[in-house]
Amino acid sequence: MGSSQAAVSFLTNIARAAFSLGVGATVLNSSLYTVDGGQRAVLFDRFRGVIDDTVGEGTHFLIPWLQKPFIFDIRTRPHHFSSVSGTKDLQMVNLTLRVLSRPEVNRLPDIFKTLGLEYDEKVLPSIGNEVLKAVVAQFNADQLLTERPHVSALVRESLIRRAKDFNIVLDDVAITHLSYGAEFSRAVEQKQVAQQEAESCWNGLDRAEKD
Repeated sequence: MGSSQAAVSFLTNIARAAFSLGVGATVLNSSLYTVDGGQRAVLFDRFRGVIDDTVGEGTHFLIPWLQKPFIFDIRTRPHHFSSVSGTKDLQMVNLTLRVLSRPEVNRLPDIFKTLGLEYDEKVLPSIGNEVLKAVVAQFNADQLLTERPHVSALVRESLIRRAKDFNIVLDDVAITHLSYGAEFSRAVEQKQVAQQEAESCWNGLDRAEKD
């Protein structure tokens, strides 16, 4: 009888110890979080709100339930978006812009407070469309072709400046596609045909004079 009670007591103690270890492991696991390479974390505290310090790479402690980490990718990422803009001479132009962006690391807490984790998707298409319309409106349709490097430089400078207002760094900005509306395209084709016909006419006259 005594040995049976001792065995039961022993097994009970083992079960309690295993349960305690399990609870301890769960608590420990929920108290740790990892920030991988190319990432930074912003910590939210239920009492203090978003903590101003940015957390770097590595494994870190937090207070379960009270604190929660939000992970940001700080590597340069590409974005593409399109815009239909009006030129100075009222022609419609389709443009596609490619930008390479990354967040300002030391301003991640501010970015999270105002825009959240999807900050780039919320900001870049909007300011990109805004800048493209403003720049394109300064040029006639044919100037966009003849002065394309100048147009690209204006877009780049303006967009970098606007993105900085939202704590976003742009490493590269490029116009990857430019096309005109059907009406202007037809006008260009007609102009080219007229020029070719004129050149053929002059060439014919030159040959006739030589003969």
